[in-house]
Amino acid sequence: MKRSLCVLTIAGSDSGAGAGVQADARTIHALGGYALTAITAVTAQNTRGVKAWRAVGRGLLRAQIEAVLGDFPVAAIKTGLLPGAAAVRVVVEMLKDYSGRRRMPLVIDPVVGSTSGTRFLSVVGLRALKAELLPWATLVTPNWPEAETLSGLRVRSFEDAERAGREILRSGCGAVLVKGGHAPGGRCRDVLVMRDASDDVVVRWFEGARVKTWNTHGTGCVLSAAIAVELAKGRSLTVGIKNARRFLRRALENGKETDWGGGAGPAFAG
Repeated sequence: MKRSLCVLTIAGSDSGAGAGVQADARTIHALGGYALTAITAVTAQNTRGVKAWRAVGRGLLRAQIEAVLGDFPVAAIKTGLLPGAAAVRVVVEMLKDYSGRRRMPLVIDPVVGSTSGTRFLSVVGLRALKAELLPWATLVTPNWPEAETLSGLRVRSFEDAERAGREILRSGCGAVLVKGGHAPGGRCRDVLVMRDASDDVVVRWFEGARVKTWNTHGTGCVLSAAIAVELAKGRSLTVGIKNARRFLRRALENGKETDWGGGAGPAFAG
């Protein structure tokens, strides 16, 4: 019997469907996976920004994850918006409970706040994320502002991004991909910082021309979800990132002429 390629996304719901669980699910399905979901928060948002949001209770979040992991053959997990220390700790508890059965790749997109300025993760939640969840990660995928928050270092250049990646790696995660979408200029450069078999730090750069488009909402969600699918397929981290970046680029190119409303439309509309 054919085995399904199940990828679990633990993230917030976006009513505008440009980011969060909706963007993750479209990406996972487009790449041949089957998206399982655990909703961490419900948001009211559109292309202009977040209007309101509320976290899902700890018990219901745990029940969602438990239901999925207790039945489906999950091959990889991706996390997005985790609205507070309680949500972070539920994920950690579930990873501990199920790690004895199978240790699966975990991609963490450390969503601290929205691009429009809404803050989701408190100081206490951020501390829990860094100390308790990051050590479980196969890969952490911060953008420049998130890398600053996680590392405590100023990020204003590609050299700063690499330094921040090295600092975040000290948390115990497997690897860090600091995304360069916030950098100025026509080139987009992401830096991967990881450890090799000898425990030496290895740095790899991924570079490409920036796609000129206003429709960039959910780029981080799409990239991290795509990487999770690639890891679920058994790809190496570097190959998975390369393939995921190629997928995101195609999505941005295909959607750059679409008019979605008064603000930034989805990076990938499916």
